[in-house]
Amino acid sequence: MINILATYTNRLFKVFTGEIIVLPSRAFILFLFIMLLLIPVFMRHPHYLNNFLTLACIYAIFAASWDLLSGFTGQMNFGHAIFFGVSAYTAALLNIHLSLAPWLTIPIGALAAVLVGLLIGIPCLRLKGTYLAFATLAFPLILTGLVLYFGEWTGGEMGVSAKGTIDLLSSSPVVRYYIAAILVVVLGFIMWKITDSKIGIIFHAIREDEVTVKASGINTTKYKLLAFCLSGFFAGIAGGLYVHHIGIAGPSTLALLLSFQVVIWSIFGGIATIYGPILGVFIIHPLTKYLDDSSIFSDYSMLIIALLILLVMLFMPDGLTTWIRDKIEKVCPRCKLRNIAVRKTCRVCTAELD
Repeated sequence: MINILATYTNRLFKVFTGEIIVLPSRAFILFLFIMLLLIPVFMRHPHYLNNFLTLACIYAIFAASWDLLSGFTGQMNFGHAIFFGVSAYTAALLNIHLSLAPWLTIPIGALAAVLVGLLIGIPCLRLKGTYLAFATLAFPLILTGLVLYFGEWTGGEMGVSAKGTIDLLSSSPVVRYYIAAILVVVLGFIMWKITDSKIGIIFHAIREDEVTVKASGINTTKYKLLAFCLSGFFAGIAGGLYVHHIGIAGPSTLALLLSFQVVIWSIFGGIATIYGPILGVFIIHPLTKYLDDSSIFSDYSMLIIALLILLVMLFMPDGLTTWIRDKIEKVCPRCKLRNIAVRKTCRVCTAELD
């Protein structure tokens, strides 16, 4: 047991020293994650913890899961809320009718979202671009119709809470925040490692030129289905967390607005990065809530957010984090690895940097 712990500790140390602190963008993200864990030390107000920060953590997982699918494979999903909603409803119904604890209903809900990912991925594999986007857009609408039709089981427009009380993750807002914050750090790191592995390289290649990837002998169908399932799983975790934090699963968890919000968060932060969408959520969601609560700016909150997003899209078309990263890092022309901008030679292959 000690040897196993030592082995994994050594691996984590190598990842930390060789892949994270060597680049300023990754070191900065690590700093933000540490600050995320320290926030309740300075602020314990239930309103801010529940509505600003805990929800931001949940939506951050959701946004990163969209980036894993659409950002890296190019499979544009405009109906990503279906994964979130299916998991939320599954977790809520299991909790109410079978009295299962949240630590069981959340992973089961995530597995239900994986199944939905398969059901969506299989018929959509032949579609690309606009056709795929509109096809995925239809699924949340279909499921919303089913939720309203089977209102006896789903609570209809009132949501699942109309059928009974949904157990919360904890009665303490601080504990609920830490559960969500730790999960966004852990799951964000896992998603980043997936995209930084061989699977991630294939995902990226499919986005750039799927025909060439097929010609090289790689089964692109298998990897696109894998992307749908992985994305559905992580979005499902977010959906399960949401229902056990808010205490209700309703049609809003399947709404098209949520699907469009996740696209905005991700593009604002920077797609194909994982940490970009997470940062995008932590900027836009708390700012929106703050403006809505403000007595001065509440009437103009949507206008201010829209202008902010528009400015970023105009001057930083690849997203906020990508723009910042390109200012402080250089890409090696030989091995394509990133280096801090002040270096003259690559940290790996020692090639000269432009």
